[in-house]
Amino acid sequence: MRMANPSGFALLLKKAPLVGAFFVGAIWQLPAMAFCPLPEKPQQVAVRQVVDGDTLRLTDGRSVRMIGINAPEIGRKGRTSEPYAEAAKRRLQALVRASDGRVGLVPGVEGKDKYGRTLAHIYGRNGNNLEAQLLSEGLGFRIAIAPNVRLASCQQAAERVAREARVGLWRSSPVRKAADVKQSGFAVVAGTVRSIERNRGGIWLELDDTVVLQIPARLQRNFPQGFFANLKGRQVEARGWVLDRSRKGGLKPGQRRWVLPLTYPGMLERTSGRKM
Repeated sequence: MRMANPSGFALLLKKAPLVGAFFVGAIWQLPAMAFCPLPEKPQQVAVRQVVDGDTLRLTDGRSVRMIGINAPEIGRKGRTSEPYAEAAKRRLQALVRASDGRVGLVPGVEGKDKYGRTLAHIYGRNGNNLEAQLLSEGLGFRIAIAPNVRLASCQQAAERVAREARVGLWRSSPVRKAADVKQSGFAVVAGTVRSIERNRGGIWLELDDTVVLQIPARLQRNFPQGFFANLKGRQVEARGWVLDRSRKGGLKPGQRRWVLPLTYPGMLERTSGRKM
């Protein structure tokens, strides 16, 4: 989207991190709708509570986990909230209020997660996709988990806006080097593919002798033919939930402690075309 006054817009971007997510939201209000336009007539639902930056509780009792975004975790039971967790929650509350407490719900292909929450895309009264709005403001990380990937491309574009403008979570890069992974949980990890192995369990990509990316055998069909060709020696960026294999009865000889399962190509990007 072209702006009438590029220099003035650049000045606003420099100031945006100083005044918080609400100011950033005003800047990106127009682009967000273009990222993920309303695909169909959604079910209109009433929101009782915004739980955090990616979860709503409806008046009919359902909990809704928004598809395509992972917001920072709010601290509970004495734990400290992750950076921008409270800002993401407040911003989502503001977006819901702007829709008079009613939003449009478009269910995912997979309708529920393992916790029983409804998986859905959420739209405001004005037709804006709320996941894209939050992503474009740097208030969450883009995720793509098959089979709920219909809006993966437009959500990727929304996150790219925040990343290039260095707002919100991207003000200070959250990307972690593979060698620096020390705990389980969601992470954006960068490293060089040192080896690629295939067996009955799937495809395994080892990053810097530290983290292993796993594509389970049953999900290889989600990746286009040739996707892994020439990846060895390349720099990549992967995102998802890192698991600690040492908690499952110890590691076998040669196994890496940290594994990051992938279900969709959008969670793995090549960041360098040059072999290391």
